Amino acid sequence: MKNILIGALFLNATAVGAALAGEKCDVPVAEWQPREALQTKLEADGWQIRSIKTEDGCYEAYAVDSKGNKVEAYFDPKTFKRVDGESEG
Repeated sequence: MKNILIGALFLNATAVGAALAGEKCDVPVAEWQPREALQTKLEADGWQIRSIKTEDGCYEAYAVDSKGNKVEAYFDPKTFKRVDGESEG
């Protein structure tokens, strides 16, 4: 009985730890839009895209925005909503 209790506590702690260490974007890969679609959207907004990669479950874009600022931004891969990021300028 003691081993069962210890095992249950371990599994619970593991699940909580995984949830706390989650990624910025929690979207199943099957629901992701193509990165080319994000690039097209950002270019239509006046951005010059340097690269788009996957990071923390999100798309991470390195670009120059329409105001000429260098930008490192994260986007939800399903909705393309901006999650967070940094810009210079």
